[in-house]
Amino acid sequence: MSVVGIIAEYNPFHSGHEFLMNQARLLAGDDPVIVVMSGNYVQRGEMAILDKWSRAKAALAAGADLVFELPFSYAVQPADMFATGGVELLTKLGCNDLVFGVEDANINFEYFGQKIAKIPRQRQDFADYSQTYSTQYNQMVAREVGHEISEPNSILGLAYAVANANLGMPLHLHPVTRVGAGHDDILQREKVVQSASAIRNLLLNGEKGEDLSQWLPAGEIADIKKQRTLPNWDLLFPLLKYRLESASIPELQQIYQMSEGLEYKMKAEIHLAKDFSEFLRHVKSKRYTYSRLRRLSLYVLLNVTTSDVLHSYDDVSTMLLGYSKAGRKYLKKERKDFAVSIISKVDRKNSQNGTLGLQVRTDRLFEQMIGVDQNFGHRPLEVN
Repeated sequence: MSVVGIIAEYNPFHSGHEFLMNQARLLAGDDPVIVVMSGNYVQRGEMAILDKWSRAKAALAAGADLVFELPFSYAVQPADMFATGGVELLTKLGCNDLVFGVEDANINFEYFGQKIAKIPRQRQDFADYSQTYSTQYNQMVAREVGHEISEPNSILGLAYAVANANLGMPLHLHPVTRVGAGHDDILQREKVVQSASAIRNLLLNGEKGEDLSQWLPAGEIADIKKQRTLPNWDLLFPLLKYRLESASIPELQQIYQMSEGLEYKMKAEIHLAKDFSEFLRHVKSKRYTYSRLRRLSLYVLLNVTTSDVLHSYDDVSTMLLGYSKAGRKYLKKERKDFAVSIISKVDRKNSQNGTLGLQVRTDRLFEQMIGVDQNFGHRPLEVN
């Protein structure tokens, strides 16, 4: 059996994701395609533009057999932690293969992953405060493997490969060259495949009634129109401002990833900033990327402490968001052998602790934004 896995955000699901799904489907044949997908918060420190159930539905409609939620504790993290969470979860769900999109599929990710995984940890602790951690990491990679990897999807692909090597390489890696627009390209209307960031920007700032049918599936477009609001940092900024101005310095020091006096800088700058973009520019330094600062801002907004994240790993589970007929058959046959708890129904007892407890708590804000409960009362989606 060749159970094929995909790690995704689908923010939103678009034609490029459909292309990758088709490649996974070709590889899997009659065997299942399993997607591990970020929930209502994504890796770069933002709310997803569309709720997790709608995005899971789009993935199932495009050919996925099972969609599981990557817990918040892994989803809103730097690339290495995001990749580790996704690869570990797919392995525990019985996957044999990992398909992922990159700018150049000719790179030998498996070899590079093995080589980087062997580098002693102390040689990856960077202390040059004039450059970001990610810049120093990319320089280390170029130095160690003799090949510069700087494109965003390839960097994430390398993170998958390193995580896979650290696990003893249980997954066969299948990089697929992306088609159409690049990861952060602006809107290019002549292209069939747009970047997710360009589509989000169009949804938030474009003309009402914009035709999205050439880039997004019809069902997802209907869900976007039905959702009460499209969450974004412009809407969240007043709440962040209140949190930073009302919290004490000792309280902010407990926030996950708060370090090197950033609590003082954030508290000083928030009062003067007119919007979130201006706030980030004022807090930004050569040491930190914008993604790192967005994640930190999200942790502050949601009051996620270091203790919250560390304790969540004591009980790791994943929520089943949906399945096809083939996915249900696989689940029924193999579930007893999975090395991770699968949550099909959230209740008062299982939502108190672990990754699910933190996930339910952080989802409360998303629920306030769109007016729909995201956990309690939901059953996995089913498609034929």
